[in-house]
Amino acid sequence: MTPATSISVDAQRPPSPALRRFAWAVLAYFIAVILWGTLVRATGSGAGCGDHWPLCNGTVMQHSPRVDTIIEFTHRLTSGLSFFLAVGLLVWTFAGTVRGHLARSMAVATVAFTLVEAILGALLVKLGLTAQSHSPLRAPYLALHLTNTLLLLAALTLTAHMLSRKLGYLRNTVRLVAPFGAVLGVFILLMVGVTGSLAALGDTLFPATSLGSALAQDFSAGSGWLVRWRWTHPTVAFLSSVFLIWLLVRAAQRTAYWDNRLLSAVVLLLLAAQYVLGVLDVFLLAPVWLQVAHLLGADTLWAALVVLTARLTLQPIEQPAQV
Repeated sequence: MTPATSISVDAQRPPSPALRRFAWAVLAYFIAVILWGTLVRATGSGAGCGDHWPLCNGTVMQHSPRVDTIIEFTHRLTSGLSFFLAVGLLVWTFAGTVRGHLARSMAVATVAFTLVEAILGALLVKLGLTAQSHSPLRAPYLALHLTNTLLLLAALTLTAHMLSRKLGYLRNTVRLVAPFGAVLGVFILLMVGVTGSLAALGDTLFPATSLGSALAQDFSAGSGWLVRWRWTHPTVAFLSSVFLIWLLVRAAQRTAYWDNRLLSAVVLLLLAAQYVLGVLDVFLLAPVWLQVAHLLGADTLWAALVVLTARLTLQPIEQPAQV
């Protein structure tokens, strides 16, 4: 058992501002890599390097590459760099924080999810689940991939958030508040992301030429299930509003340690932007640029919700103080 006095003294050594900035920068970089991955899928460039991995078309240097090869190879390079950034964040977090700091656990989770992400990406290529593949494995595999991606972003966000805290960042100085609601909310938001990824895959594999034909596809018995199930994404997204309302109401009431009003306003603005982008996605037939913008909004909203949920669920035991 660590003496209380040693905890008090050690806790006075907060993570350096450089480490906190690095953690948030790594999160931003990972989001950029994910957006580029969406560009790979939306443009059908997943097969740009053939079935070779980690090499591209069996080589390292590409001579006179096609556009799809450039897009896919760039994604592989940036994804490879993300692993080293995750490991660097892990090493720096352990070196720059005291024992029992919650950011350490989150940094370990970040590296674990990054490794899983790399394995899933490699299997995506080796199994041929890219470009215009209609394999029945592609949809469930994509759902698994997207779930891991969101959990990876959550781990990264929590790492940066815990490094930025001035209270409630040690294991024995936090208490859980309404954990069931938080877990249920995270699950619901994961379902929003998964149904969104499947809807986007349907738009890629079965593009419509007009809004009328798109609606006809949705209700046609001859359409594939990916197309006929596109309605699940806006439905689940609408139902998730119940959780968001609960979260924002609690955020307005819990101001002992943090003032959540600004963050709550950001969440509301991002949520409104997502609904606008979703409607535009339907009416404009999901152009590539809009798919990327929609995903950027979704990832940013997810990170903001993770921070807000952490503030409300992982609360400091200490007496409130100025932060």
